[in-house]
Amino acid sequence: MTNIQGRNFIGYALSAEGGRQFKAYVPVTDTYLPETFQCATVEEVNKTMQLAEKAFDSYSRVPAYDRADFLIAITEEIMALGDQLLERANQETGLPIARLQGERARTINQLTQFAELLREGSWVEAAIDTAQPERPPVPKPDIRKMLVPIGPVVIFGSSNFPFAYSVAGVDSGPALAAGNPVVVKAHPAHPGVSDLTAQAIVRAAKRTGMPEGTFSMLYDDGFEVGTALVKHPATKAVGFTGSYKGGMALYRLAREREEPIPVYAEMGSVNPIVVLPRYLKNNAEQLGKTLAGSVSLGAGQFCTNPGLVFITKSEGLETFQNSYKSEILNTPAATMLTAGICKNYNKLRAEALEQTNVTALAISDIRPEGENQAEASIALVSGKDFIENPKLHEEVFGPFSLLVVCEDTGELYEAISHLKGQLTATLIAEEAEVAEYPEIVRQLAKISGRFIMNGVPTGVEVCPSIHHGGPFPATADSKFTSVGRHSILRFVRPQSYQNWPDSLLPDELKNGNPLNIFRLVDNVLTKGRI
Repeated sequence: MTNIQGRNFIGYALSAEGGRQFKAYVPVTDTYLPETFQCATVEEVNKTMQLAEKAFDSYSRVPAYDRADFLIAITEEIMALGDQLLERANQETGLPIARLQGERARTINQLTQFAELLREGSWVEAAIDTAQPERPPVPKPDIRKMLVPIGPVVIFGSSNFPFAYSVAGVDSGPALAAGNPVVVKAHPAHPGVSDLTAQAIVRAAKRTGMPEGTFSMLYDDGFEVGTALVKHPATKAVGFTGSYKGGMALYRLAREREEPIPVYAEMGSVNPIVVLPRYLKNNAEQLGKTLAGSVSLGAGQFCTNPGLVFITKSEGLETFQNSYKSEILNTPAATMLTAGICKNYNKLRAEALEQTNVTALAISDIRPEGENQAEASIALVSGKDFIENPKLHEEVFGPFSLLVVCEDTGELYEAISHLKGQLTATLIAEEAEVAEYPEIVRQLAKISGRFIMNGVPTGVEVCPSIHHGGPFPATADSKFTSVGRHSILRFVRPQSYQNWPDSLLPDELKNGNPLNIFRLVDNVLTKGRI
């Protein structure tokens, strides 16, 4: 049994020097758990970042195989927590145990994949151009390049994923894998879960001999600690998942520094779904059921729940609407993560329903016992009114979706042309139908990071081919993903070595490295040079 400490983790030590305290909230019962959590002070922030900066000198040089062992040790320590971790997460988030088991498995899978990536080695993208001393008109030097870690990374835990986007999640995993010390600002919505996970990481770091300061975690239920972490000169990058307002605040802080740093922020998405006429005609009833399940999944608290569905006045529309309505009406309300999130959902939903010519199509009438319950809701608006009202283009975080009924596919194209960047876009269409609407296809591809056909956006596969990001304002930088092996590219930079003796080069760039022999052959075959 692991106890909740409720203190800040600075390096490997626990600190309780902070001033303010707060308690973990239980959303189902609207109560608080007994442990107190200590908010960090600015002095603790400085100490933490100084330790991380010092640790970078040694941790960045820890061999990749040893860092892989560290990541695997983290997975073992997390699993050793057993049901205690799941039960605490259930208390602090209201999420069901089955969902949390799946999320924990995903987190373990993510860390394991990065361990495998480190052992495989090609992630450093080694490139070798050997010297040509006799090349006219001037000799060519020996130049070799690889990706290297950037320095201490600050991670902000998210509210909606207590494991996968939190202390040991999609930002911490690749940052640690790349060789960067990590400082986590724990999310106040699940401090006990964060505490247990942090203890697991500390045990893993000690087991595998990682330098002091490789991992730290600080608490705060406000903005002071996060602001100080981003502004600290030792911080070299920031990972964030949350609201547009929060992400842009951090982005501006990072840009105003003497040394600007990247903020990799995921900031929300309405994940539009476009249904073409022929598919609607042939699959109307089942489509209503499928979309209702995606809208209400996890109380709508996924970053990929579909907030907009675009459709035309065509055969099958009435059947689809009746099916969609019936499923939503029979979807029980669900507990939201915090009282604040639930309050904001109800506020934004009410504002959407108050807009001109927007009508409620269905609101769940099944309400289980418990507090902070959010009813699944869908509303209806015409394509013309949607186009004219930018308020309707905004995300309502929760189980709400707006059905936009357009006069024809021309109006549908105009409607989606008003949308900004999204994490996902989905096309529901018969395969033969796609070629008839190239403008719609191109527009959806242009605004999305992941383009889905005949599926739903909820559910993000952790694999090399996934891209979980998108054009602004879905993310701060559309070139990077926060999920999958390529997410490590956020926390590295290229480094070239010119005319260095082979014995002094990093192992990844030495002539005897098997991966680099392959690259030399590949260079000859595909680029005609070495």
